[in-house]
Amino acid sequence: MQISVTRDVFKLAQVFTISRGSRTEAKVLTVRVTQDEVTGWGECVPYARYDETLDSVTAQIESLPEEVSREKLYELLPAGAARNAVDCALWDLQAKQAGKRVWDLAGLPAPGPEITAYTLSLDEPDKMQEQAAKNAHRPLLKIKLGTPDDMPRLEAVRAGAPDAKIIVDANEGWNAEVYADLAPHLLRLGVALVEQPLPAAEDDALLGVERPVPVCADESCHDRESLPKLKGKYDMVNIKLDKTGGLTEALALREAALAEGYDVMVGCMIGSSLAMAPAVLVAQGASVTDLDGPLLLAEDRDEPLIFDAAGVHPPVAKLWG
Repeated sequence: MQISVTRDVFKLAQVFTISRGSRTEAKVLTVRVTQDEVTGWGECVPYARYDETLDSVTAQIESLPEEVSREKLYELLPAGAARNAVDCALWDLQAKQAGKRVWDLAGLPAPGPEITAYTLSLDEPDKMQEQAAKNAHRPLLKIKLGTPDDMPRLEAVRAGAPDAKIIVDANEGWNAEVYADLAPHLLRLGVALVEQPLPAAEDDALLGVERPVPVCADESCHDRESLPKLKGKYDMVNIKLDKTGGLTEALALREAALAEGYDVMVGCMIGSSLAMAPAVLVAQGASVTDLDGPLLLAEDRDEPLIFDAAGVHPPVAKLWG
């Protein structure tokens, strides 16, 4: 077995901004696992929020022994981007070796398309209203917020897309006071969900607080070990493969979260269709799907995912799985 890792850069269609900063390109790592002339591949996006860099994640992947299984992988690497790319590559390899699709190997029903959110970048209110109006035809819009002065942005987006379903992502950018002030306005403006309003280290402030709009844990939820700390604070968990450390743990987290009464959202970092492909399996039946990464790119992989009025479709075998 040979494991290799390369760096790929995908230009974004436009500047993308969240509360932590802006970017014009997506920098990803592509992992290939080859055995007996068959190659499986996967993608990850190292995330500085979790102290990951392209160099550090590459080093983790290159530290792996020549022979590794999905089970052994969980002993060798923690949850995170490195384990995700290798885990997904191993799933793809196994599917190709068996001549089957990944969902058959995993004992899952054949997947179908899922309606996905489309993300509006954080900007000045007039610019966000323009973005909203341009994308008002989409069934679900996600707004990036996370500043102390977000009310004008909320009002502007609603004016630009008066009929769209809206969810909000603060990316840990609010404090308890700002969130408390905004909460009734979120309800008034028809916001269906607010994602990670407070910093993960400060989310105990959500205990006992009325949540007129459902609150979703993103940075506060990585894998199954996160679940005990979420009780009383959140209504939903956002499952991202770069946080769980792969498809294997993502499927397990989905099952555990649903069993504990949480709704499930399936999200992504900004990456290519290769990164989204395994997440489409996790998103089957999810309350919210947010796998619009490829829609934000100016370029993508060969055989990219199909996005149409029905949503994001499962990958063709030439892409993954």
